[in-house]
Amino acid sequence: MPYSADTKPEIQRPISNAFIASSVLVALFLNGLPWEGMGLILRPDFVAVVMLYWCTHKPLRVGIGLAWAVGILADVADASLFGQHALAYTLLAFGGVMLHHRLKMFNLRQQTTHVFIVLALTYAVYALVHWQVNGYMVWPYFLGCLTSTLLWAPLSLMLQAAQRIRADRDH
Repeated sequence: MPYSADTKPEIQRPISNAFIASSVLVALFLNGLPWEGMGLILRPDFVAVVMLYWCTHKPLRVGIGLAWAVGILADVADASLFGQHALAYTLLAFGGVMLHHRLKMFNLRQQTTHVFIVLALTYAVYALVHWQVNGYMVWPYFLGCLTSTLLWAPLSLMLQAAQRIRADRDH
């Protein structure tokens, strides 16, 4: 099939472990930024979105074990209850691995609906742990779930763009 000057075939490059690790580390760094006031309530969970992306796109390389390890790192970095993020990210990874075939069938808008459900369950784990430890539920905390869901589409496009290379017409 001949290609026009505007449409060249796009080939996904193989993902290196270093690229996956660096994207998770950047997400950990973004979660560690000093958020205050309303920004703290609206703060997306960058690590959750990145882990969900990799669990749905590379489930054989990024899975529950890595999500647990990253969750432990997030607990230490956030100085939160030890195991809170590990539990939440483990459940998130399980949902991502289970839905990876389904999410790839949909466009980004339809994926966002599924991502919202998985992220809402993750935030429910945070809320339940907070409720058990402190004795009350923090409902505005679920606003972060909405901002995390809104982050799905741009993050997906950005990580997919980093994987693409244009095939040279002459080759």
